[in-house]
Amino acid sequence: MKRFNSRYQKSITFIGRLILGATLIAAGGLKAFVPAEAASAVAAYKILPLQMAHVVGYALPWLEMAIGLLLIIGISIRMASVVAGGIMVIFIGAIISVWARGLLIDCGCFGGGGAIDPSKAAAVHRTYAVEITRDLGLLLVALYLYFFPHGIFSVEKSAHNNEEL
Repeated sequence: MKRFNSRYQKSITFIGRLILGATLIAAGGLKAFVPAEAASAVAAYKILPLQMAHVVGYALPWLEMAIGLLLIIGISIRMASVVAGGIMVIFIGAIISVWARGLLIDCGCFGGGGAIDPSKAAAVHRTYAVEITRDLGLLLVALYLYFFPHGIFSVEKSAHNNEEL
């Protein structure tokens, strides 16, 4: 595995940056221009006080898009991967919290959000599992990017590459 990673690391890093960055840009972009809907989605988790949930709902899409853009361009990759990983941990914790408390909501991860009809409880619980799994995968990508930030097509180059020039 070590040999595989050393051989393909730059390409894997690039693919990871694209996956994580595009996901964050898509998620943020779908929410950024409907801020009231995004704020309601955050409030539906019933974790934060209403005023704070609305502030988070208005700001989060822009943060997601900014971090996604940094990852795709390849600037401050380590910092962006730490923030993206932190966002994923928060999302995972929030979904687990909602699931454990028996709330039935649409996560609002890619727009929408809010309460769901109780007759769809089984489908919602399966959706929670899928969302947690997706976010765990994205968290693993963020971790990989933290440890191996330098790949192809990035503005930021490793110190080792700069020494060779």
